Amino acid sequence: MPPAPYICIPGVPNFRDIGGHPLALQPAKQVRRNTVFRSGRPTLVLDRGVKKLKMLAVSHTFDLRSRQELTSARYDPATMLWAGAERVSAPVFRPEEFEGDDGLVGRFARFGTGVEGPLESLSQILLSATHPQNASRPYARILQHLSSSSSSASSSSSPHQPSPILIHCNLGQDRTAVICALVLSLCGVSDDLVAHEYSLTDVELACHHKALADKVQANPAFAGTREDAEALVLSRKENMLCFLRKLRQKHGSIEKCVINHDLLQADGIARLRRNMVVDAAKNHSIVGELDS
Repeated sequence: MPPAPYICIPGVPNFRDIGGHPLALQPAKQVRRNTVFRSGRPTLVLDRGVKKLKMLAVSHTFDLRSRQELTSARYDPATMLWAGAERVSAPVFRPEEFEGDDGLVGRFARFGTGVEGPLESLSQILLSATHPQNASRPYARILQHLSSSSSSASSSSSPHQPSPILIHCNLGQDRTAVICALVLSLCGVSDDLVAHEYSLTDVELACHHKALADKVQANPAFAGTREDAEALVLSRKENMLCFLRKLRQKHGSIEKCVINHDLLQADGIARLRRNMVVDAAKNHSIVGELDS
């Protein structure tokens, strides 16, 4: 397994690079580093954190949170977090899916108990993000950014390095995880490694688990046990494995899933792979330079 790719960005939880994973059928190839970062909300980033984000050259932050979350947090979405970065509002859930005062906690509380609960949660996230009435098209916009071609290079044969992006929701857990899993899977990373990357969130967010489970258990819509509540707020490896297996059973492959949900077409998937897959020997992280 690759080492945990955490990057210390003061004020930003659960920050890491999803690059560096080897391809299942081409171990000499890896997912490009220094290009796709994921995290929890960066709205409390400290000055030292901003300095590091600038060094990482993050050009766009794709914010997957809903309008209601921003309102409850008293966050001004028009505020730029740092110069040179563009905030892209890309909510996964439509406003009508957030009705009521319970927000995400209420949504999680209504999912099934046992193994099916986390699987239903991840599946619903994908359905919401790709719903025909979701005008923000969050996952499609991210994949389009990563599959873009430079004006000077041929889109059919030449790779293009997309500008670095940060994808985040509130804690950088499930909404962020689903799109990152799609990116890694399209590149050719094994399900086992994709699920391992997902499970890293539990290490970083361990201090939040009890409070999140308490909220789920206290919700009137929740009918499960304490164990069920804890399972819903964890990022267990088996949850992602079941999710990816379900997508393949339904669509035949992750590629067909992406096409069927109108996120990218075959040519876009091919460009994404050319852009995001590189030789392992040349795939160096710049993280070590941040503290030098």
